[in-house]
Amino acid sequence: MLSCKDATKLVSQKQDAQLSLMQRISLSLHLMMCSGCKNYERQIDVIHKACRRISGSDD
Repeated sequence: MLSCKDATKLVSQKQDAQLSLMQRISLSLHLMMCSGCKNYERQIDVIHKACRRISGSDD
């Protein structure tokens, strides 16, 4: 089981690179059980989308 520290690290890495299958599974399981990390993931997604809009990139 991932720690919250490891989960948030993977959430951040997921924005820039594809995670391995095992990393994705571990992260998904952790996010199902941890509302704090799920909230962090939502916040990172909002920030990432806002930065893309500001820069004019639609990746």
